[in-house]
Amino acid sequence: MDQKIRTIGIMIAAVVVGSALLDQLRRPPEQRTWQGSLIGIPYDFRLPTPERIQEKVWNKNTSRLVMPQLFGVGWSLNFYPLLHPKAVQD
Repeated sequence: MDQKIRTIGIMIAAVVVGSALLDQLRRPPEQRTWQGSLIGIPYDFRLPTPERIQEKVWNKNTSRLVMPQLFGVGWSLNFYPLLHPKAVQD
């Protein structure tokens, strides 16, 4: 049963990643941003930069714990509000 659930999860992830890439590749090259969302699921295929790493995983300017993924599909955790809950500005 666990193997079946894992296989279904991998298949769903592959469809979402493939759909996100296809969405970008269907656009003319000058309109490709390599970031966006499909059915409410965010994606970002740009290489991470120090600024975006800080924005996604150590953002002092928001109390949001769940942020769009730094690279790939889905969400990641913003650790700053977890470790400094009283210091967060909204």
